[in-house]
Amino acid sequence: MNKLILIIMCLLPLGVTAQTAEEKGLEIAVEADKRDAGFGDLSSLLTMTLKNANGDTSIRKMRSKTLEVQGDGDKGLTIFDKPADVKGTAFLSFTHILEADDQWLYLPALKRVKRISSKNKSGPFMGSEFAFEDLASREVEKYNYLYLKDDVIEGEEAFVFEARPNYKYSGYTRSVIWMSKRIYQPLKIEFYDRKNVLLKTMVAGGYQQYLGKYWRPATMNMVNHQTKKETLLEFSDYQFQTGLSERDFSKASLKRAK
Repeated sequence: MNKLILIIMCLLPLGVTAQTAEEKGLEIAVEADKRDAGFGDLSSLLTMTLKNANGDTSIRKMRSKTLEVQGDGDKGLTIFDKPADVKGTAFLSFTHILEADDQWLYLPALKRVKRISSKNKSGPFMGSEFAFEDLASREVEKYNYLYLKDDVIEGEEAFVFEARPNYKYSGYTRSVIWMSKRIYQPLKIEFYDRKNVLLKTMVAGGYQQYLGKYWRPATMNMVNHQTKKETLLEFSDYQFQTGLSERDFSKASLKRAK
């Protein structure tokens, strides 16, 4: 009898501290968010390569700026420099935690700023395989989480968990994320459409560390399994804490972005 009691007592702490799959999924997302907090602002150069189902490609050159916002989602500005037919096009995004994100697109040919409707966030961004909602920061509270398993991808150990959007008008029912255990950055994300069918897969690679803390990828490749198209983003010249302010992320900044 005493031996049985000892066994039960040894097992009790396990029962007390055991996590549910939902709790573990949330814990991973919170840890990733915590490790990336405090960067302030960030700018980078991007090359976007579009590939159609026949393998034909077209290339665009862009600049990206991000401003970290305390208590809300980040603000982002993307400016197209090449080719000539998209030069001056600018995209501004204010991510929010649970409210609908605010997003605007400046079209220089029309000389006007177009607001992106909440119902259209699942549409393709400038003909790419990235949707407007893919370009918003992934705030923890925007999703419900479910830990699925541990895995290894390209030699890197990863947590695999599911994120289901809490907000209306998402183009996805869920996404499955492979999160590096080493750097807490996504290595791969599978996106499932509103019918819960695999729509796209994004793979990120070439991560490097900046300021001794913040990890950023060199590439992100999005493959659309339904259209057979894909979009490759290549990042360079990352610059942190350059002094960007709210003024650099106003609707007026869209028209003066050059």
